[in-house]
Amino acid sequence: MAGDCIFCKIISGEIPTKKIIDDGEIIAFNDINPAAPTHILIIPKKHIPTINDIPEADAGLIGNMFIAAKSLAKEAGIEKSGYRTIINCLSDGGQEVFHLHLHLLGGRKMGKMG
Repeated sequence: MAGDCIFCKIISGEIPTKKIIDDGEIIAFNDINPAAPTHILIIPKKHIPTINDIPEADAGLIGNMFIAAKSLAKEAGIEKSGYRTIINCLSDGGQEVFHLHLHLLGGRKMGKMG
């Protein structure tokens, strides 16, 4: 756990949030500044700052984040219309919180990337 990491504080309960998933390995909750009607953040409880810091031993953890995204998309009713998953890496990649997190976005037509 990183001392000033907002996601670590959410995981520890220091900052309350309504968790959609809390399975011991990951948590998921709605983004407070949604970019789409469905905008859920899926984060590992283990503090991993960026994609560059993912150890090979955590491949299963990262896979579970995407399995959770699939499940949450189905629960939100967007699995058939489509959705986007995004992990930003470092400042130029748009990462604002340096604790790995997966964005699940849907509920509207997504624009082209680029």
